[in-house]
Amino acid sequence: MAVHGSVPYAGRSGTLFRNYTEQFSVYARGDTLRADARRNADALTDAAKAVFADDGVDAPAKVIADRAGVGVGTLYRHFPQRSDLVVAVFQRAVDACADAADELAATHAPDEALALWLQRFTEFIATKRGLAAALHSGDPAFEALPEYFLGRLGGALSGLLDAAAQAGTIRPDVDAPQLLHAVANLCHGAPTPEQSLLMVGLLVDGLRYRATV
Repeated sequence: MAVHGSVPYAGRSGTLFRNYTEQFSVYARGDTLRADARRNADALTDAAKAVFADDGVDAPAKVIADRAGVGVGTLYRHFPQRSDLVVAVFQRAVDACADAADELAATHAPDEALALWLQRFTEFIATKRGLAAALHSGDPAFEALPEYFLGRLGGALSGLLDAAAQAGTIRPDVDAPQLLHAVANLCHGAPTPEQSLLMVGLLVDGLRYRATV
């Protein structure tokens, strides 16, 4: 017997077919809603990053929502607490910095990839002072972030250091966590991001100098 469309589900079983198609439509709408929710969350995170840089982490929620093109209710639905938004912004920035290591390693010599990544990390630290203050506020929501920071960025830097050391372009005894702390300390003591980049550049030159002695 030939089967065409939904004919076998006619009669009483037709209800099952209709229920199935209606359920499928609900799932499809759910996928659309989830996609919209992801877009809104991404837009809010991007907006918060820019607003935090301009006005600090205590900027009004409406300013962030307006910049993202959504309502304040949408902001609170995705990020019920301000700390939730701070965490999202911080993690995204850490991820972007860490992911840059592979991109630089694929397109530059090992020592140049290391130098460029340290510049990227320096800019990350020098422009996130408001976030850093929030992270050290004692809020329990931030307790896991230092480990996340060191895990992602320490791993990225270790790969770059190993490659440069194997190429013989830097000294081989540099520890990734110690170098991260050294750069962070230089940035915290510098009055401007430009001064931070200058001092870190001197540090990188020192790593190269010892490799050629």
